[in-house]
Amino acid sequence: MGSSEERVIAVIMVGGPTKGTRFRPLSLNLAKPLFPLAGQPMVYHPIAACKRIPNLAQIYLIGFYEEREFALFVSSISNELRVPVRYLKEDKPHGSAGGLYNFRDFIMEDNPSQILLLNCDVCCSFPLPEMLEAHRRYGGMGTILVIKVSPESANQFGELVADPETNELLHYTEKPETFVSDRINCGVYVFTPDIFTAIEGVSMQRKDRANLRRLSSFEALQSATRSLLTDFVRLDQDILSPLAGKKQLYTYETLDFWEQIKTPGMSLKCSGLYLYQYRVTTPHLLASGDGKKNATVVGDVFVHPSAKVHPTAKIGPNVSISANARIGAGVRLISCIILDDVEIKENAVVIHSIVGWKSSIGKWSRVQAEGDYNAKLGVTILGEDVTVEDEVVVINSIVLPHKTLNVSVQEEIIL
Repeated sequence: MGSSEERVIAVIMVGGPTKGTRFRPLSLNLAKPLFPLAGQPMVYHPIAACKRIPNLAQIYLIGFYEEREFALFVSSISNELRVPVRYLKEDKPHGSAGGLYNFRDFIMEDNPSQILLLNCDVCCSFPLPEMLEAHRRYGGMGTILVIKVSPESANQFGELVADPETNELLHYTEKPETFVSDRINCGVYVFTPDIFTAIEGVSMQRKDRANLRRLSSFEALQSATRSLLTDFVRLDQDILSPLAGKKQLYTYETLDFWEQIKTPGMSLKCSGLYLYQYRVTTPHLLASGDGKKNATVVGDVFVHPSAKVHPTAKIGPNVSISANARIGAGVRLISCIILDDVEIKENAVVIHSIVGWKSSIGKWSRVQAEGDYNAKLGVTILGEDVTVEDEVVVINSIVLPHKTLNVSVQEEIIL
């Protein structure tokens, strides 16, 4: 089926400042999709996965951020991967399906036969070529990436039931009250252009319903909000649920890793998952060293070429060091993200932490946490330009930007 004239378009939903408060203080000075995981912006990982697809014509990023926040990234990634990437800014919230529909003219410009839809805050191996292959075999309108999770955690996501023989989606429910299934929606989809007809159908139904009812004076006040609702279409509740069981939608199950990146703690976990994936996809990005000429490296570690790491330091596993960082003699780093221009002085220790841009950690200091990625203070976070003075211990804490710590703290949020 993969004939030469077939074209694929990818759309990545990047969200925007309307949400993302849970990612503070790291999102205070950087759009969340540009926060580095395993040394690359979060949104880089789904984009690089799309690059593995033959006949990919274009990648669109759709969100609410100001265009200037993405301009630099979009131009550099387009050059690096040699695939056109374009950022489209939404004027108002349209919902996940409405946002796609809103830009249908751009998306259909290349006359694609398949449209990939991915959420930026998803961390997985993005098995897109295999998914496309399955989607063509099923012959439906859409295919959803699914994964099996523990029954206890399933209700935080969209749960679904599929036919075990045909993989047809039979039932879909978003965050149900009672247990439906341990298979959940991963937020990665392949659609044919028929998806636009389905979204339009939902909007039309709503307009008809709104017009049928004569407006009372109270409703007249609300009619402004109702006009918003006719073009606000959610993919899960408004499209997937009603179309389940109608031989339109199918599932493709991944047996690989999958996580949702909602908090800084999860970003540290996901950085580790991507570092581990580099072993398979891009092993040349991983650092190595035995403590002779270079620092001792344990497990999966990324070090930016411009960072300076002392040969007596010991780093890893799950460590990512960004541009121009300086890591001093005898430093020990475990499970952490060190951002641009950070200085870590002699014999300091950093464990289960994220150290913000331009921060500095003094000699013999410790910045650490328990490493519970889901707990509010399970990972220690230093915002931008935080100074931890010599011999200070910071445990299970969040420190907002531009603070200096000269006494030790534990389990604190320092505003």
